[in-house]
This record gives sequence, structure tokens and C-alpha cells, in this order.
Amino acid sequence: MRMPKALLLLLILQVLPGCATLGYYAQSIHGQLDLLGRRQPMEQLIADAATPDKLRKRLRLVLEMRDFASRALGLPENGSYRSYADLGRSAMVWSVVATPEFSMRPRQWCYPVVGCAAYRGYFSNDRAETFAAGLAHQRLDVVVEPVPAYSTLGWFDDPLPSTVINWPEPSLAGLIFHELAHQRLYFPGDSNFNEAFASAVEQVGVERWMAARKDGAGLARWRENQAREEDFVRLLLAARERLIELYARPLPEAGMRAAKAAEFGRLRDEYARLKEGWGGYSGYDRWFDRPLNNARLASVATYRRLLPGLLALLERGGGDLAAFYRACERMEGLSPEARAARLAALRSAAGAGRGAPASSGRRDRGAQCCPRPQARCQAQSGRCAGTGCPPAATDSCRS
Repeated sequence: MRMPKALLLLLILQVLPGCATLGYYAQSIHGQLDLLGRRQPMEQLIADAATPDKLRKRLRLVLEMRDFASRALGLPENGSYRSYADLGRSAMVWSVVATPEFSMRPRQWCYPVVGCAAYRGYFSNDRAETFAAGLAHQRLDVVVEPVPAYSTLGWFDDPLPSTVINWPEPSLAGLIFHELAHQRLYFPGDSNFNEAFASAVEQVGVERWMAARKDGAGLARWRENQAREEDFVRLLLAARERLIELYARPLPEAGMRAAKAAEFGRLRDEYARLKEGWGGYSGYDRWFDRPLNNARLASVATYRRLLPGLLALLERGGGDLAAFYRACERMEGLSPEARAARLAALRSAAGAGRGAPASSGRRDRGAQCCPRPQARCQAQSGRCAGTGCPPAATDSCRS
């Protein structure tokens, strides 16, 4: 007899030691069950005369995207993203990321079933901020990011939340493809691989979706946005690398802190120059509205660092997603470090083969696809990337 999943979650809760752990998992399980209780089948909502016309049109579009995901991208065929949940709030969960003051290595939290991850999620913003304040008191760099959606990795039929229903079409399609990719392949304890894999599937999926829709103008706009995102994320990752080098130097604490502040000032200055090259486009200004710290750059790296190697692997197979999935599945027995090394080698080989530096994971700009960054922040410039797991388990940028 198959155990109901809600009961299984409650049994997991009972075997976890410690009051703090029990409190965290209690809020996670309560939040997940509340989410499941809000699900409404999209087909029923579409047929209901009381459903607003605007919502009905969006739900029809989502179902088309959902069918395309399984038919054209080889993503799981199940009940996920075939129901809708009106949450009545701005995010599904809030994700906490923390690093030491002088390190780019994010703190890890470990969970049953899914292993360790570089974030901890809460269904309440207040709870997330309280937890983050405790970490900041330990002199850690901390960021709390709103996460509009996440995948339960197939444990449940995930609904599409109201937090994303009005997103632009490419962003909405990308989120669905990204979260279903987590159900297609997920390596416990390797956030960098999991998010980069889902981002690669998202990227090629949106490209193919827009092409199938014969929306040439929309595809051109999406590529232009992707190119800007690539420029922006490259800027952030360059700052991250400089800070890694800085933290390796034998400086006194006060000198290290001053040099760190100078690097973040340099990042702001470089962004201002980048905007000039974009003709004044200001879509990423909001990313700089909050204080800059290591944790914010670490979040970007989680989604981006391995993406160029994965795109090179996909390209090597001629864009065949089934072959790409099989090649990724063959990395299951490797450690996270070994996976990263293999993808770095693929990235370098691809760059050498094109006679261009391997620093860019993007194919020829405007020709095919551009990587999707964890600066999937349109709240970090607009939104946060979904995590790969339910908050009850790990907690995504989308930020």
C-alpha cells in the first residue's frame, strides 16, 4: 500500500532531532499542505463562467506550454502545472542564502531525501527575515530572496502559483520548463549542477517554444533581453572572482573589509558603464537597490557557474535533448567536484573549437540561445529563480 505523501512528511518530521529543526520543518510542511489545498484544476477554471477572461486566456496558454514541455522537450508528463493556486502573496517562499564575511562559499543546509543545498526556505517572509537576522548576528553575509515558484521534484503535482501568472510569455514558459527539468533530473547535494541543468533546459525550451509559435518579434526581444542578462551576469561573476582572489590574500581584518567595500563600489561603477552601452536600459537597477554582499553574488554563481559546460554538452549532441539527458544522467555517480571538472573541460573544448574564448556560455548572440542567469531576478531585477526542491526539503532565481 502506498503511503499518502502528507503522512510521509509528518513521519519525517517526527524523527528529526532538535526544537529548531522541528520548528523549521513544521512551517515547511504546513506551508506545503496549504499550497496543495489551494490547487484548482486549470481545465475546471477555464470552463467556469466566473473565471475572469484574462485569467482564462493565461491558463489556456499555460496548458499549451505544459503540453509542449512533455511533447517537444521530453519533460515529465504528470499533473504538475496543470492546476492553479491563488496564493494572495507576492512570493511562494523566501529563500535565505548566507556566506562568511570574507568568503564566497555559501553555507549549506542538509535535508532528508534531497541532500544538502545552499539555501533555506520559508513560507513566511517574517520567518525568513528572522532567521537571516540570526545569521547576520554571526557576522555572515546574508540575503533573503523571494522565490515565486519551486519544484517538489515529482513528490506532488505542483500547481502554477498566482505569483507568476502575469509574467511575460517567455518568462512564464521558462519557469515551467525550468521546474519540470528538476523533476527530470536532480542530484541530491549538488545545487550548482541542478540549477544549471534546469537553466539549460529552460533556455533551449524557451527558444524552441517561441520558434514553434512563429513569434519572430517576440523571439528577437527575448534574445535581446538574454544578451543583456548575459552581460549583466558576466559583470557579477567577474566581481565574484575578484573577491575570491581578495579573500585569499593575507590582509588584516580591517584592511580586508575596506578592500571588499572598494570592490563592491567598483561593481556599481562598472554597471553604470554597462548601462551606457545598453543605451541607458535600466532593467537591472533594482538589483543595486539593496546592500551588496557575498551572499548575493553566491546566489548568481549557483545558477550560472556550470551552465556554459552544460550548453556545450547539449551542442555537442546536436541539440538532441534526449541525448543530453542521457549524458547528464551518466554523471550521477560522480562527486559534485568531478561533475564540475567534466563540465569545465567541455566548456574549454567548445571554446577552443570555435576559436573563441571559453568565457562565454552563450552561442552566437542572436543566432540561437543565451544562458538564463540566476539573476533571474527581476526582483533582483524582477524575480527570483525557483529552487529545485520544496522548502520542506531544501529551501531556486528563478532569483
